[in-house]
Amino acid sequence: MRWLLAAAVVCSLACGGDDEDPADAGATMDSETLSDAFVPFDGAPADAASSDAAVTGDAGATDAGTLPLEIGGERPAKVVVPSSYDPATPTPLLVLLHGYSASGSVQDLYFGMSRNTRMRGMLLLIPDGTVDANGNRFWNATDACCDFGGIGPDDVSYLRGLIAEMKSFYNVDADRVYLVGHSNGGFMSYRMACDASEEITAIVSLAGSTFLDESRCNPTRPVSVLQIHGTADSSVAYEGRPFAYPSARGTVQRFAMRAGCTATERTAPIDFDRSLPGDETQVERWTGCDEGLAAELWTIEGGGHIPALSPAATSDILDWLLARSF
Repeated sequence: MRWLLAAAVVCSLACGGDDEDPADAGATMDSETLSDAFVPFDGAPADAASSDAAVTGDAGATDAGTLPLEIGGERPAKVVVPSSYDPATPTPLLVLLHGYSASGSVQDLYFGMSRNTRMRGMLLLIPDGTVDANGNRFWNATDACCDFGGIGPDDVSYLRGLIAEMKSFYNVDADRVYLVGHSNGGFMSYRMACDASEEITAIVSLAGSTFLDESRCNPTRPVSVLQIHGTADSSVAYEGRPFAYPSARGTVQRFAMRAGCTATERTAPIDFDRSLPGDETQVERWTGCDEGLAAELWTIEGGGHIPALSPAATSDILDWLLARSF
């Protein structure tokens, strides 16, 4: 029954797939062309229903029983609290950012994030973007993605405010505040690493990118970054798009330079996408970085925009984040 309910949640938002990017790389891309390039989120693998919190509404519990499980006022965000939470102990916080046209609950379902963060004793915050004229939720991240209607929400201030509100209610470890985003959520994670770096320790972007114009990104301190990207992604191209956004490797390289990294090395590949044979994901790690900082690129060879996550994929993401601290 649970998997049927999960499938119903996913299918209710299914309105597209990993279609061919119609963007013309040789011409300036207007907002209508760009919006076509970001296909609506079309759901999670069927067995992602193991992330039952997104379906059942179980947001965890605390001993005090009085801490809020929703914050944000007029733009509410769900809070997931591990049963091990101790108000006397600083606790890492993860903010999960959904893709274009998805929602926080569906993104949680896809990653299995509620279950995995509870297992690791992490606080989890699940916000939603603004709804555009086409009924799609989005984050106003960069000029390429994804405020196609020009609504102009200040999502940097919104997310800053949510993090501050979390700190007012919970004992958040300010040295371990993380973002994970898919697609538009990945773009927004990079936007926060540019504009709110003093609040962010590390980000993980799946199929996202940063500003094409590097001068638009001016962090006050370096942020650790992990970019995960499929080489066959036709929605957000692995090699980037002229006039829109840089390549996956180019994106990481910018943040690696800010972190003082000097070289790269390849480590053992991993299995991130269970629909592809073997250990298909190549791991490139920047070395010589300043103390406490890291930059990595996980390249899913043959992977598309919405990978079929392997059983270990979300654990690998969270383990990478938890190794980062200021």
